[in-house]
Amino acid sequence: MKKGLLFLLLAFIVTAIYWFGFRNNKSDAPDVPKQEAIALQKHSDSFNLAVNHFVDAYILMKDAFVEANMEDAKRHAKAFVLALDSIPMSELSGDSAAIGNSVELITKDIKSNAQNLILGTDITQMRMNFSSISDLIYPGFVKLINYEGPQLYIQNCPMAFNDEVSANWLSKESEVVNPYLGKHHPTYKAGMLHCGSVLDSLNTQ
Repeated sequence: MKKGLLFLLLAFIVTAIYWFGFRNNKSDAPDVPKQEAIALQKHSDSFNLAVNHFVDAYILMKDAFVEANMEDAKRHAKAFVLALDSIPMSELSGDSAAIGNSVELITKDIKSNAQNLILGTDITQMRMNFSSISDLIYPGFVKLINYEGPQLYIQNCPMAFNDEVSANWLSKESEVVNPYLGKHHPTYKAGMLHCGSVLDSLNTQ
């Protein structure tokens, strides 16, 4: 019994010394900023480069709609499809089968809308196809492939179609430059070019 009591007493003394000595002195020390975890790259450089080409083609397509240039929009949509086909999706084989199947399905839908845009004869319908493409890219596509490219902003126009239907798009810049109302709207001209807001962003780098 005496040994047990002696052990408990020693444990109490050690705890008291730590708490009132070392622990209190530690609280007086200046705060050291926490080091951020280093983001590890999941994909190969070639995969990320192909995805960046895909995003660049999308941005050029978006810019063409800002200018209401149907031919440029179609031309960049063709480059967009080629860039999508050039992404080495085989790298995703290490992910779950569910992710692979989801990427395959969403890629098919993106290409279908892009092909409809390319065949379009009405800019409003083409912009609707572009809106569908945008919604498929974010959050679905970029989340599924674990996008590692430059920062992107997800932006929204609350009156993209008929002044009442909203639509989203992606941009590399935080400034809103609206591809649905654009610079040459039949009613607003360029007056609604900056109509919209930033909904979200992808801070990958």
